[in-house]
Amino acid sequence: MPHFTVVPVRDQAQSSYDSLEGINWVDYRDTGHGNHKEDSPFLKSADAASKNYDFYDRNLALFEEELDIRPKVSSLLSRLVNYTNITQGAKEHEEEESTEASRSKTPKSPNMGTLMGVYLPCLQNIFGVILFLRLTWIVGMAGIMQSLLIVLMCCSCTMLTAISMSAIATNGVVPAGGAYFMISRSLGPEFGGAVGLCFYLGTTFASAMYILGAIEIFLKYLVPQAAIFHSTDPLGSDSAMLNNMRVYGSICLTLMAVVVFVGVKYVNKLASLFLTCVIISIVSIYAGAFKSMTHPPEFPICMLGNRTLVRDRFDVCAKTVIEGNHTMPSQLWDRFCLPGNLSSTQCDDYFIQNNVTEIQGIPGLVSALLLENMWSNYLPKGEILEKAGLQSVDAHGTMDNFGMYVSADIATSFTLLVGIFFPSATGIMAGSNRSGDLRDAQKSIPVGTILAITTTSLVYLSSVILFGSCIEGVVLRDKFGDAVRKNLVVGTLSWPSPWVIVIGSFFSTVGAGLQSLTGAPRLLQAIAKDNIIPFLRVFGHGKSNGEPTWALLLTGLIAELGILIASLDMVAPILSMFFLMCYLFVNLACAVQTLLRTPNWRPRFKYYHWALSFLGMSMCVALMFISSWYYAIVAMGIAGMIYKYIEYQGAEKEWGDGIRGLSLSAARYALLRLEVGPPHTKNWRPQLLVLLKLDEDLHVKYPRLLTFASQLKAGKGLTIVGSVIQGNFLDSYGEMQAAEQAIKNMMEIERVKGFCQVVVASKVREGIVHLIQSCGLGGMKHNTVVMGWPYGWRQSEDPRAWKTFINTVRCTTAAHLALMVPKNVSFYPSNHERFTDGNIDVWWIVHDGGMLMLLPFLLKQHKVWRKCKMRIFTVAQMDDNSIQMKKDLATFLYQLRIEAEVEVVEMHDSDISAYTYERTLMMEQRSQMLRQMRLSSAERQREVYSNVRRMHTAVKLNEVIVNRSHDARLVLLNMPGPPRNTDGDENYMEFLEVLTEGLERVLLVRGGGREVITIYS
Repeated sequence: MPHFTVVPVRDQAQSSYDSLEGINWVDYRDTGHGNHKEDSPFLKSADAASKNYDFYDRNLALFEEELDIRPKVSSLLSRLVNYTNITQGAKEHEEEESTEASRSKTPKSPNMGTLMGVYLPCLQNIFGVILFLRLTWIVGMAGIMQSLLIVLMCCSCTMLTAISMSAIATNGVVPAGGAYFMISRSLGPEFGGAVGLCFYLGTTFASAMYILGAIEIFLKYLVPQAAIFHSTDPLGSDSAMLNNMRVYGSICLTLMAVVVFVGVKYVNKLASLFLTCVIISIVSIYAGAFKSMTHPPEFPICMLGNRTLVRDRFDVCAKTVIEGNHTMPSQLWDRFCLPGNLSSTQCDDYFIQNNVTEIQGIPGLVSALLLENMWSNYLPKGEILEKAGLQSVDAHGTMDNFGMYVSADIATSFTLLVGIFFPSATGIMAGSNRSGDLRDAQKSIPVGTILAITTTSLVYLSSVILFGSCIEGVVLRDKFGDAVRKNLVVGTLSWPSPWVIVIGSFFSTVGAGLQSLTGAPRLLQAIAKDNIIPFLRVFGHGKSNGEPTWALLLTGLIAELGILIASLDMVAPILSMFFLMCYLFVNLACAVQTLLRTPNWRPRFKYYHWALSFLGMSMCVALMFISSWYYAIVAMGIAGMIYKYIEYQGAEKEWGDGIRGLSLSAARYALLRLEVGPPHTKNWRPQLLVLLKLDEDLHVKYPRLLTFASQLKAGKGLTIVGSVIQGNFLDSYGEMQAAEQAIKNMMEIERVKGFCQVVVASKVREGIVHLIQSCGLGGMKHNTVVMGWPYGWRQSEDPRAWKTFINTVRCTTAAHLALMVPKNVSFYPSNHERFTDGNIDVWWIVHDGGMLMLLPFLLKQHKVWRKCKMRIFTVAQMDDNSIQMKKDLATFLYQLRIEAEVEVVEMHDSDISAYTYERTLMMEQRSQMLRQMRLSSAERQREVYSNVRRMHTAVKLNEVIVNRSHDARLVLLNMPGPPRNTDGDENYMEFLEVLTEGLERVLLVRGGGREVITIYS
């Protein structure tokens, strides 16, 4: 059943569905501005405030400087009083279409009560085609007991959903969009988009189902002569009927689409007529049932043996007739035997051996049918309807006469009947969709919806008992009324005439189809205007008055697919899936909000509980898989794909949804459980703090640092990108926000999943220390720092750059953090490059926890480095056994499960070269003269000697590394620590330069003082 009303869409700036979030319709700025912002509904702009000097009250002098952004309470309340929800009534829409002047009219205040605004619309949407066309058949097949169970299951599911929906609907104002709005604002854009589209598809297929129902009534009971296709073969009559349904269904769909396109006001005006038809039809059923106690209607059924005959194919229910004084073969005889011949030798064996009897089709309420129809009687396809208790001789009849019997057109089972019946329990969202027209929505929606479900449930339950008590079993199982002269089965029970039901049900199904075809495009337009699914954006546009033309076109095409199926029994389970999916997420939204206890969760409807919502969810899932497990999987797959698509596209919506709250609760729970101390070695992975430098325009100076971080992390673990702005926090807050946004944009470009933190400090080095100390939360803290190399430090007259670098190295060491310094980072590959060959060379000089072994392995997980080979070099001194070292290292790597080539490089003792002395001398000449002057000659000599030794090591190592790894894609080597004496800092920078000279890409690595790799599982 449709879950919506006809909602006009105003083509004004503030009818954007992106800003339907309740109170955000209040505009606290000058009314001359057409737009408004969703994220600041309570703030008044400065220019508007300056125009109203009443703000500057003497009693509010303390607050006068902030009144432009924090308005007086009286001002706020006066604007809240004028708040009006989105106009959804037919009157306003007619004004929209009639004259341009009407656009400036103030909409009337909502004045609909519970009865007219919620109760009757819900009744109209819940009652429908299944009640008139299929409920008698369901009772006949499933029996009274199982039919009651089916009705109870479906109605209990919708009642639990209505309780959850009432809680959500009374937790603030629900604008147009109904279930979609509630789910999207409660569970976020991903769930909202997925369920919104499922709800749209369900509503669209509902229009197809109603059209098929209307055409079935038209061709079977109103004008059977209108059939275009006819079958000469009785066994092929089904295919001819399906083709008729397709042709007339397509014509009917086209006409309905034209009506909807021309104007919604016609559909709204006819709504009351359609509701009257439904009520009159139901009353006539009850009247006929009670009248049958004394005067049961005359609908005799002709039985051959215990088999039911198609009654409109002969005139008299007898084998022979008396004409004058002669016994003549009847039309029935001619059907089973050769015409004009009373000889039994040329007749059907079953016909000859069994008697023809006539029984009453509607024995009445006082008969003993209740026990006979109590239990199920499921039939396979093609099974002839038989009445238990009648005498029958089992004889083989010819297939030529199969068309004379009433048979089952489809195989039936309990699960199939659940899927077919469930659409008749839907339609409970009609009240929530009309919230803008209600005088007191937060009172009317729960009361009206629950009363409507209670009423319809009682009608369904009592109808099951009445049908089972009044109508013969074979008639109940006769889906199309073939045994009662092609009459609608439920119509045979009605009073005063079967035509009351036939005409009433036809108009009610046509009306329901029109409403579905009217509401579905508006739902799609609402989803499109939310802009969470980019490829649907075109369907947000329409005619000048906001009518969704493109959405109507798509809805018609999808509904045509349902029409081409041509079977009411096959379309009904499809829309059952989509509606059950929608109800499932309504229950989930209520349960999540209740369990999270979010401060904004304050529904006026108090009779809800998270356990009821979970029970409703469970029933929805159970009904989905009971009715059709493969349809359920397809529906969930469609919803899942839409969810992942929206998540992949990155819906930038902040609706205060429950999933965000759930994420916060889960994060809090996980952080509290996470150890504050370091993780076990097996779980260790680099949690990065990437220190970025920004230029004067707040652009990232070295974006390849982020590229390297993304390649190292591959989306796993924690990544924090930090930067420091020099200045005063009070003055630099705006600059800090701009810097954060610039970094976030670059992170998105480089596909770095992580967090951004920018601090303002008087000195850059102090800001870096603050980042190193304070980033992270609880057990989720960084364990590795990544920072760039201070390029041009030799030429710079300002020593702060390299001093900040060395200070950061010291801070990371003191904090027991690992450190990575990519040198020549601009030469590092982008994420779009691929190395098809080459080596990643590791120079393992000293052991500092295994970082050098782990980092290449992590890099090789990324597609850029995947095809590179790993080589590990270690240095052997004169007194080391290099052969044994190589064997031990190979064994160690094997135990670590790391594939790499192993090589041991022998470094012989050699005299210090003249080049070394020359580099040392150049370094000394650049040193500060004041520091030299403070030292005695002996101290100066010792320092020079120490520097010569260090320079010798750097030169020798550099020669060996360049010789072996000059063509490597990346070289990783241990980064020596800074000197304990800060006076030698500049020399330390020179040592690092010499060590890495002549290498294209170098990664200097310092361990954090703990083991990060283990041989144990």
